[in-house]
Amino acid sequence: MARPSSNTKQIAVVNPKKMGRPSKRTNDVIERILDGISKGVTLTTICEAEDMPVRQKVYEWMENDSELSGRVARARERGYDAIAEEALRIADFSALDTLINEKTGNPQLDSEWVARSRLRVETRLKLLAKWSPKRYGEKIEVEGTLKLQPITYIGGDA
Repeated sequence: MARPSSNTKQIAVVNPKKMGRPSKRTNDVIERILDGISKGVTLTTICEAEDMPVRQKVYEWMENDSELSGRVARARERGYDAIAEEALRIADFSALDTLINEKTGNPQLDSEWVARSRLRVETRLKLLAKWSPKRYGEKIEVEGTLKLQPITYIGGDA
């Protein structure tokens, strides 16, 4: 067997870094997911972070763990409240509703800003009504009177 000469280069084998998203379930990952959801952040947005698992992996965890599924459901309820509060903040914020007309120097309505704010509020409210209809859906009440008339049976074989 021949020995390598002194001018032979030695190649170090380096384990390549794993590519892709983490899929390991840790308490830290779960707490970050629950915290985000309870603040009204969507699971899709949370899972966009490079150090978070893909959304489908979280759904798999929830399917296999009823306790986690319950915790996510409770976090979502808190998140719905956060989204409702955000809609109220958007609606109440009026500092940018007007701008100064460059020609006249007078304030005027910034209809683009107002329309965009309205869209943001309406989108949140519509999503809340779909996600949690008992709490945020419109309640429909039906009122009316019903008049019943007696039915008289007139002779014949029964």
